[in-house]
Parts: sequence; C-alpha cells; structure tokens
Amino acid sequence: MSIELYLAFCLATAILILMPGPIVTLVIAQSLRHGTGTGLATVAGSSVGNAILVAAGALGLSTAFVFLADLFDVIRWLGAGYLIWLGVREWRSKGADLDAATAGAPRDKSAVFWQGIIVAITNPKTILFYAAFFPQFIDTAAPLALQLILMSVSFVVIAATFDTGYALLAGRLRGVLSGARRARLRSRITGCLLIGTGIGLALARR
Repeated sequence: MSIELYLAFCLATAILILMPGPIVTLVIAQSLRHGTGTGLATVAGSSVGNAILVAAGALGLSTAFVFLADLFDVIRWLGAGYLIWLGVREWRSKGADLDAATAGAPRDKSAVFWQGIIVAITNPKTILFYAAFFPQFIDTAAPLALQLILMSVSFVVIAATFDTGYALLAGRLRGVLSGARRARLRSRITGCLLIGTGIGLALARR
C-alpha cells in the first residue's frame, strides 16, 4: 500500500468518525451525565466493538462484510431500538446532583463499557463503511494480510482518538450543568440526544 493510498484511507476514516453518529452521541451523553471517566469507558467499549468488526473482516473480508451488509435493516433496527431505550430511560430518570454523584459510589464502568460494544457492533453505517471502503484502498499488488492489519489498527486508533476528544470536551461542559436544579435538565438533554440518534438510525438507508 502506497503512502498516498494510506493517507486517503485515514482521511476517509476521520471524516466518518467526525460525522455525528450513535457512538459519538453515546460518548457525549455518558460524559455529560456521569463524567469524563464514564465517557472514556464508553470509548473503550466502542473500540472493542470496532475491533470485533475489523477482526471479522480480516478473517474473511468479502464474506463477512457482505453478510453483515445484507442484514443492514435488522442491525439498524436493533441499534435504533437500543439507543431509544437508553434515551427513554435517561429521560424518565430524576437526575442526580453532580456534586452528590461525585461524592458517592462511582458508576459501574463495566455497564457503559458493554453499552459501547453493543452500539458499535450494531452501527450499520460502520459496517457499510467496512464493506464498501476497505476494498477500495487495497493494493492488489501488495500482501493482503498486512494491508488489512494496517487499515484495521488505524481505523480503531483514529476512532478511539476522536471519541476520546468528544468525551473530554463533554466532560468539561458537564460543569455548566452542575447543581441539583439542573440535574433534571441534564437527564433530558442526554435522553434527547440518545432518542434523536436512535430515530435517525431507524430512518437511515443504505
């Protein structure tokens, strides 16, 4: 793979990650609601989910991704339903004072870690990106395995880097919504983000 082809792949990956989607929304919502640490746990989960997808592609690129692309609607509805369920649950919650929450027991990071995995592997846009774009950047004159490893690792690293930035930024904005009076508003904002993204995912097309 030439350096020009690799840089083009990295640029396409960065554009995909920068576009608001289910993973970005979940990371921002968790960081606003529970803090930067929880947002970073979500990033860790989504990174594992992305790694699972690229590993599936590396083991059988065309077969695995074509099969997943054929299940676009099923995966889309599963991901949309999960995000809407999280949003409704957040909307209905009473919210918690950030100061009180910080003083109390930390939120279970394993739960949001698994949320990150689930949202990542049920994101149809990412699956279609793998299926449609990975083959476009493969140099047929070069070893296939090395190219797949390079692109897979690069995708996961770039995604984790940008998602971490979203988590840190949302964590800083969290202080604006501190205080018991704003706890309900914070829950409503995160709920709307998740529900809106779920609806958008449900309306997505190939």
